[in-house]
Amino acid sequence: MSFRWLKHYMPRGLYGRALLILVLPVVTLQLVVSIVFIQRHFEGVSLQMSTAVARELNLILDAGGERPLSQALSFDVRQVASTEVPPASQRRWYDFSGIVVIRTLTEKVPRIRAVDLPTDRLVTVYADGPEGPVAIDFSRLRASAENPHQLLVNMVIFGVLMTVIAYLYLRNQLRPITRLAEVSQAFGRGRAMPYQPAGAVEVRAAGHAFLDMRARIERQIEQRTMMLSGVSHDLRTPLTRMKLGLSMLDEKDAAPLERDVQDMERLVDAFLDFARDDVGKTSAEPVDPVALVGQLVEDARRGGKDVTLTEVEGSGEVALRPMAIKRAVENLINNAVRYGSRAEVSVALTGKSLRFRVEDDGPGIPADRREHAIKPFVRLDPARNQDRGSGVGLGLAIAADVARSHGGILRLGESAKLGGLRADIVIAR
Repeated sequence: MSFRWLKHYMPRGLYGRALLILVLPVVTLQLVVSIVFIQRHFEGVSLQMSTAVARELNLILDAGGERPLSQALSFDVRQVASTEVPPASQRRWYDFSGIVVIRTLTEKVPRIRAVDLPTDRLVTVYADGPEGPVAIDFSRLRASAENPHQLLVNMVIFGVLMTVIAYLYLRNQLRPITRLAEVSQAFGRGRAMPYQPAGAVEVRAAGHAFLDMRARIERQIEQRTMMLSGVSHDLRTPLTRMKLGLSMLDEKDAAPLERDVQDMERLVDAFLDFARDDVGKTSAEPVDPVALVGQLVEDARRGGKDVTLTEVEGSGEVALRPMAIKRAVENLINNAVRYGSRAEVSVALTGKSLRFRVEDDGPGIPADRREHAIKPFVRLDPARNQDRGSGVGLGLAIAADVARSHGGILRLGESAKLGGLRADIVIAR
């Protein structure tokens, strides 16, 4: 039997599910105890007491309502008019024991016309006497158990009280888990929030494991940056010497070699651009994504590139790292105009996400190679004409890394308008 349909009605959050786990057993237990106890105890007691009262009523009615007998049995008998007799028995809607009293008296005393239960202390029986209708008043305590609803009231009050106490205690146990989730999510978006493991032993163990993992990742990033920075520094020295040597050669002989040196410098700059960790070191700030992309498009057009800002949806500010987003979108634009003749840029800002889209009219990337294209230093010669530029396969990797640092993703697809590649940076708000 499948219970998947229950998932649509289950709370999403940890606190909601914990509260459900606490409340559901308590409510179920109260209902079961109430039904079993009231039916088997209060109804049974009320039945026995009402049966005894019915015998006494039959005795009084058979004796014609004699006052000495009724007073001896603590019944108040009075003559009433036919118009005073109610058409049917009456009780308050929440008086459940009154159902047993009315049913028992009407069954055991045939001459009863109606039973009225106005309060918890009085019962009025209307019956046929020898001289006409009579009303017989007696104490409610003789016909049913006293205050049966007190059991329900006590169960509800103490059940709610214990549930609140248990929830407060459970919340203290769940808070370290939610805190760990917040810190992990922030680290995935490039922010290192302070965190101190707390809670149960298992939660503390998970917290210490997270801190160790974060420290190892930060050390790895730092070592990578230092290594590539050192390689760049070591390469720039011989490149400078090569430039000086080429400046002494004839212009005709030095031109091809100077182009090679310039290509090597661009490669070194690309390596450093990918390796440096300014994404994680700068803090997010409110940024207008439309203005940011508009500035990038304007800069590209001034550089002689055919780039157009086509669609803008939504407005407002989003917490971003502007330098990192500029690097990512600029790399996508450079790739688009490098492998195509023109590019179109659009921005969509909604309440749930922010999307940067860059489309080109180039050859695109086959669907089965798009995931591979995001990896660093990957060059897809069949899909992208490398003669159009000197890229080393880091543009998409940098864009993907920036998207991940903002808690987003880089998606590649086929442009429906231009027919080339469509690159989307989608960031959850």
